[in-house]
Amino acid sequence: MRHDEYLAHDATALVAAVARGDVRAGDLLELALAQLARVQPRINAVTRLLDVQARAQIERGVAGPLAGVPLLIKDGIQDYAGVATGYGSRAMQRIVPRGHSAIVRRLLGAGAVIFGKTSLPEFGLKGVTDPAAHGRCSNPWDLGRTPGGSSGGSAAAVAAGVLPMATGNDGGGSLRIPAACCGLFALKPSRGRVSVGPAQGEAWFGANVDGVISRSVRDSALALDVLAGPEPGDPYVVAPPPAPYVELARREPPRLRIAYSTASPIGTPVHAQAVAAVRQAAALLQRLGHEVDEAAPAIDGAALASDYLHVYFGAVPAVLRWARSRGARDDEFEPLTRVLGALGEGVSAGTLTTHLMRWNAHARALGAFHQRHDLWLTPTLAGPPIAHGTGDPPPAQVAALMALVRTGLLRRLAGSVLLRRAIDRIARENLTHVPFTQIANLAGVPAMSVPLHWTADGLPLGVQFVAPFGGEALLLQLAAQLEAAQPWFDHLPSMARAAG
Repeated sequence: MRHDEYLAHDATALVAAVARGDVRAGDLLELALAQLARVQPRINAVTRLLDVQARAQIERGVAGPLAGVPLLIKDGIQDYAGVATGYGSRAMQRIVPRGHSAIVRRLLGAGAVIFGKTSLPEFGLKGVTDPAAHGRCSNPWDLGRTPGGSSGGSAAAVAAGVLPMATGNDGGGSLRIPAACCGLFALKPSRGRVSVGPAQGEAWFGANVDGVISRSVRDSALALDVLAGPEPGDPYVVAPPPAPYVELARREPPRLRIAYSTASPIGTPVHAQAVAAVRQAAALLQRLGHEVDEAAPAIDGAALASDYLHVYFGAVPAVLRWARSRGARDDEFEPLTRVLGALGEGVSAGTLTTHLMRWNAHARALGAFHQRHDLWLTPTLAGPPIAHGTGDPPPAQVAALMALVRTGLLRRLAGSVLLRRAIDRIARENLTHVPFTQIANLAGVPAMSVPLHWTADGLPLGVQFVAPFGGEALLLQLAAQLEAAQPWFDHLPSMARAAG
């Protein structure tokens, strides 16, 4: 198989080709590795190769629904036994898990050939992928721009033609944001649909869930069939679908009531191209026979942003404590991570719990909205993929906060009115480019980013659909319908097609 032939196959087609004997799993691995070698110096998407493990896996034989498919996994939460899960942090490179996470075990059991780990911002805390430990990851459509985050390395590798899909996880948009930045499809499943065990019961208080970024809807359906289901000891079990997602995705969706909105929930600007992307998607939906109107759930966006920020204030200090207990040093963490850790240490248990309890209000408002509308359509991003460094806090601001960290004052001031206002301002600034995705995480509902729009400059800009809890099948059915009406599989950056 030549590179152009490899690029013309999604994962589902590669499985069929291996089963027919048209190509061997080892050949597919070498094609993926060769393309990675070409593009890695430019996009910096992969943090660690597992080619030795991949070749050994093929030697033992691969079988299952993903047999022979080359796969990259995100270097966070998704533990591969015997290899450090780096989380984009210098502090985590020496901490090695003894066992596979459930998602890795299921992928290997399905015959996927895992050959590397992809980049993410430190601990997945940003919507861009710029870890100090590994350097910035770049968008294959424009190397001066971010591929999004936190699953940015996975999206960049798929868009660059290394492989047809890669794994990620999504705690505030981390599958959907990079998919939108890189012209790809991503579905964030419902809370609990995919187990994050056994090392964790719920990641980020249940806001985070694992999934894939892909070039085709049927690949995402196939991956969800492999990944979905509980593990012993999970906090709860989500009812399984009535049939495999691959089968459900092939069914035509019913006539849907779809609401759309384009205003930022936190009152920040939305680029004209993001508005155009939604309005064009709405027009396409109407042509497909769906009922479309403009509406939005009654959600307090500013409160939601604050409640989301408190995920960090609860999770980051705990992660830093855990890493320090295993030998990590403070100077190995990035300054912004240390600032978040110090702020979190200063937030009382009562304050954190109050913010976590408010998730219910957002979920109820969204639930009431879904009584009237089957799906909600919004931009995935507030504008085209941003240039490197655009979303960074000002260096002087970080330096001032770090000075307070070193003296211990930041922790003591965390509850003050002045600092709380500063924190709210930082949260607002950090969410300016990505204000639409967090509601699905706090409510625990499924959502997807669909690549239906490219700007006049040739940059991808996806749109988001949010469904009620358990609505993965409905999202996949609509996505397949949109994919057939406005195909995107072959819309790739020139880098992907340039073979040596």
